Amino acid sequence: MANNSFRGSKHGRRGEANHEVEFSCSLQELRSLMELRGAESVTRIQECYGDVNGLCARLRTSPVEGLDGNSEDIDRRQEVFGQNLIPPKKPKTFVQLVWEALQDVTLIILEVAAIISLGLSFYRPPDCGRAAGGVEDEGEAEAGWIEGAAILLSVVCVVLVTAFNDWSKEKQFRGLQSRIEQEQKFTVVRGGQVIQIKVSEIVVGDIAQVKYGDLLPADGVLIQGNDLKIDESSLTGESDHVKKSLDKDLMLLSGTHVMEGSGKMVVTAVGVNSQTGIIFTLLGAGEDADSDEEKAEKEKRKKEKERKKEERKKKEKKDKKSKLRDDEPDKKKQKLPKKEKSVLQGKLTKLAVQIGKAGLFMSALVVLILIIRFLIDTFWIQGVPWTSECTPIYVQFLVKFFIIGVTVLVVAVPEGLPLAVTISLAYSVKKMMKDNNLVRHLDACETMGNATAICSDKTGTLTMNRMTVVQAHIAGRYYKKVPEPDLIPAKILDLLVQGIGVNCAYTTKIMPPEKEGGLARQVGNKTECALLGLSLDLHRDYQTVRNEYPEERLFKVYTFNSVRKSMSTVLRNHDGSYRMFSKGASEILLRKCCKILLASGEAKVFKPRDREDLVKNVIEPMAGEGLRTICLAYRDFPASEGEPEWDNEAHILTGLTCIGVVGIEDPVRPEVPDAIRKCQRAGITVRMVTGDNINTARAIAIKCGILQPGDDFLCMEGKEFNRRIHNELGEIEQERIDKIWPKLRVLARSSPTDKHTLVKGIIDSTVLEQRQVVAVTGDGTNDGPALKKADVGFAMGIAGTDVAKEASDIILTDDNFSSIVKAVMWGRNVYDSISKFLQFQLTVNVVAVIVAFTGACITQDSPLKAVQMLWVNLIMDTFASLALATEPPTEALLLRNPYGRKKPLISRTMMKNILGHGVYQLTTIFTLLFVGEKIFDIDSGRDAPLHAPPSEHYTIVFNTFVLMQIFNELNARKIHGERNVFEGVFNNPIFCSIVFGTLLIQIVIVQFGGKPFSCVRLSPEQWLWCLFFGIGSLLWGQLVSSVPTSWLRFLKTAGHGTQQEEIPEEELEEMKDLDEIDHAEMELRRGHVLWCRGLNRIQTQVCFHLQIQVSPGSYWSEQTQLRFFLLSTTRWSSIKPQTPLPSSPNQNNNAMDRVGPLHKDGSRGSGFIPPNSAGLPPCPGSPLHSLETSL
Repeated sequence: MANNSFRGSKHGRRGEANHEVEFSCSLQELRSLMELRGAESVTRIQECYGDVNGLCARLRTSPVEGLDGNSEDIDRRQEVFGQNLIPPKKPKTFVQLVWEALQDVTLIILEVAAIISLGLSFYRPPDCGRAAGGVEDEGEAEAGWIEGAAILLSVVCVVLVTAFNDWSKEKQFRGLQSRIEQEQKFTVVRGGQVIQIKVSEIVVGDIAQVKYGDLLPADGVLIQGNDLKIDESSLTGESDHVKKSLDKDLMLLSGTHVMEGSGKMVVTAVGVNSQTGIIFTLLGAGEDADSDEEKAEKEKRKKEKERKKEERKKKEKKDKKSKLRDDEPDKKKQKLPKKEKSVLQGKLTKLAVQIGKAGLFMSALVVLILIIRFLIDTFWIQGVPWTSECTPIYVQFLVKFFIIGVTVLVVAVPEGLPLAVTISLAYSVKKMMKDNNLVRHLDACETMGNATAICSDKTGTLTMNRMTVVQAHIAGRYYKKVPEPDLIPAKILDLLVQGIGVNCAYTTKIMPPEKEGGLARQVGNKTECALLGLSLDLHRDYQTVRNEYPEERLFKVYTFNSVRKSMSTVLRNHDGSYRMFSKGASEILLRKCCKILLASGEAKVFKPRDREDLVKNVIEPMAGEGLRTICLAYRDFPASEGEPEWDNEAHILTGLTCIGVVGIEDPVRPEVPDAIRKCQRAGITVRMVTGDNINTARAIAIKCGILQPGDDFLCMEGKEFNRRIHNELGEIEQERIDKIWPKLRVLARSSPTDKHTLVKGIIDSTVLEQRQVVAVTGDGTNDGPALKKADVGFAMGIAGTDVAKEASDIILTDDNFSSIVKAVMWGRNVYDSISKFLQFQLTVNVVAVIVAFTGACITQDSPLKAVQMLWVNLIMDTFASLALATEPPTEALLLRNPYGRKKPLISRTMMKNILGHGVYQLTTIFTLLFVGEKIFDIDSGRDAPLHAPPSEHYTIVFNTFVLMQIFNELNARKIHGERNVFEGVFNNPIFCSIVFGTLLIQIVIVQFGGKPFSCVRLSPEQWLWCLFFGIGSLLWGQLVSSVPTSWLRFLKTAGHGTQQEEIPEEELEEMKDLDEIDHAEMELRRGHVLWCRGLNRIQTQVCFHLQIQVSPGSYWSEQTQLRFFLLSTTRWSSIKPQTPLPSSPNQNNNAMDRVGPLHKDGSRGSGFIPPNSAGLPPCPGSPLHSLETSL
């Protein structure tokens, strides 16, 4: 075959000026070709090019040798046909980010107030009473503009910091994205050599090798294929796999997944000219062009939604009397909630809304009190008459009060929360890269901290994925180590080596070691590498066999998949007969063998009894040592029998002759047993899900520590698992899965479907009180559904297919289980970092708001001025989130159980710390505020006029307040009541630099801030006193830690996640069109429901006391229960028509807030649960239970 004819003459090409003539194929021509499908494409290629080889000739490439790899040729192809890159969407500029940061409502209010204050400060009025003016120094009055200007400057600072954070965050994400893209490589043939190149370097005319699990990076036309099936659902939406062959369908499209088989294609379109690229280009163009249409569409949707809402309200009014809520279980089932936000997001959003509400209330109260006090003081006590000249001054006062109110709101609203989460996650993701975890979805990092179960693959994750044949059963003899070639009959040896050579993927190779004296490199499937290694150990070169039978000469290939559990290759002999070589799982393939080769080289009949003996004496001992057993077999199809029906796989794959069975060792990674011990200590259950033999899987599980001798745990095969979980109708029942999974530790001979079923079963289970958070590892294409279903999907970076990587959340770049343990550590660290930040911020929040509020009420002015508040806000939001969110994780994080989905963000211990430090700080501040002038023998700063100069008194208050926050930042590093707050502080340079930096800036503000910061210079003695109060918070922290949390049962926790059951049906109806449930929006809407529920609870408690008086005994009689129950249900229903109550009320409500468990028919049974029952349903057999069932 004259291959050179395809490649053209280099000199000839270089001489041609016209690119179109050079390639005899225009870009447009190729684009229109790739739009055809099925038989149309075959016809077009035959009409225009003769066949695929003709197309290759036009593109100046060889279907066998590929491009020559000449850089000039590659550059020319990129110039003519484009690069294999889809330009990313433009990032937002810094100016755009600044503009977005300026959209913050509180900042806009502050800006407006500051501008009004600035304008009014230049107005000089006549005498308007003591409250209005009374400034001794004219120069001081002229400096009134400084406060307004300083607020504007502070706003600018806040905006710039926010924009810079957003900009750096986006930059990090883009870096991460490019890192993922750079790691993608694809196999092509260049200059006759099979090499891997970056996806972006693929050009039109490249000959690409496609195999099971690949995500196609460009469009191409099939040259040669073996049982090739493609999932084109990403482009067409059709879920059925499309079979590709030279006579039916040749087109391979970018962005589609290879689900079975292998083959070669010539690349015909790349980048923006490929099918995926065309779609991306349309989307990009659509975004700009269709923005007006989109707005119109959104408006239309909004109106439609409002109309539906009105209709629903009308319908509800009509149905109210006739229809009770309990009669709609089926309706409820249909409306399943949409995808929840991540656990942490949900809790934080809810908490932020609650804090924001409290802050808004307090700030409104402050403004109201200040205005009322001013009016009473000026017009009533002083009796100043109202004059129009004085109006601007009164307005100026109002603006000042308004600014104080807004600054209270600014301090109260925790806008640093999202920043802390972002910083913590971004920092963790960056560091996790070093720990071999490439995070694709940010929230996976945080979810991993809550993981309670890990379903892991065996090969490559728990084991080293460096396979070698160590035992063999060939020609009737069992060898405990690889035999010498002269011990095996020549005929059998030839069959063995030929079978291994042609029946392993040609992309699998053994390469020479990179370093001298090192181990040979295994490229491709590791099991096949072990077999090729066996061929080399027998002093026979598999490459000679492959040269004799190049891939093009293979007649048919049945590639390995999870259903077949075997691979077969058919060769056509010169006389018209065929020979097929097969390899696969030993117990599956041996059932299809009817003969076995003996030492003489002859085949003997292989009876079921012989098979049982082989399994018992060879396969089970091998598996018991943790070896993977592979059977090698062949079958001849004589020419006299005619052409076999190749599509009838069941018939083809029978009547085999067994050549031998080999035992492949894959040693357990040395670090895995320790990693699994850490997981178990951290409350995480590790399960092994493998396709291997059950004995092999059990042996490896014992070596890893998943199973301990004497444990009462289950090891099960996929077949048995399926039998147990299906009912008589063949349906999967959750109750049946619930009986198995808590004890299941090893699932062997499992298919990817079994893995998906197990993961779904664990996640949906309600056996345990806490909803399980499941992590799954996978490397195969068919692992995609399980990886997607899991809370966190880990794909293998080395052995994983592109499909698995695409479905995963985190890619393990070293395929190592111990990297998963590091991911758990980082996940828990994110959670703890957010809690530390919350502990610190809420302490500042509580103190600053109370100080501003009390100051406003008593002294008619806030002791902390607007600019000072903004500085405090900067410390506690931006700087604190940076300092506390970048704490490195420690091994101690693995010594506790997972927090779980319902665990509040703010624990009782944290609440104790917040309130404890709040008490200390408030006591100190109020002491300084009301008797500070006597302690330090200075002038009082209270009751100062409008533009009075800054006072030493208030500067000391401000300085002490800030220093207490700086030292309290050290206390906030520990959230579980640990005493040593300095432990590991120097391991975090960011924390140290921020604390010292803040201290330095505070010194500069106090000593040189002057009028803008309302400060005066303090003497060294005053500084020492301020430092003393600041350091006091560290000593006070020790005292707070000494108080046992168990004594403080009255303290409430905060920051609970919204449970799915808590979401009322009406809200689910409204959220039907949303992709995510927004807890913030929901929280705001739920106000009226909570109000009615509160009212209802009071009524119920009144009934409860009445009943106690009626029947004062240690237990209730049945009549009393019934009377009480009827009374309370009457109360319950009396409020029902007005406000629909959530069907499963909030778990924190202690009064009658839970009404019986669901019965089988879906209706809710009634029954009062006494307070001491902790929300458990009544025991069967109790009077309460019988009452409940009868009702």
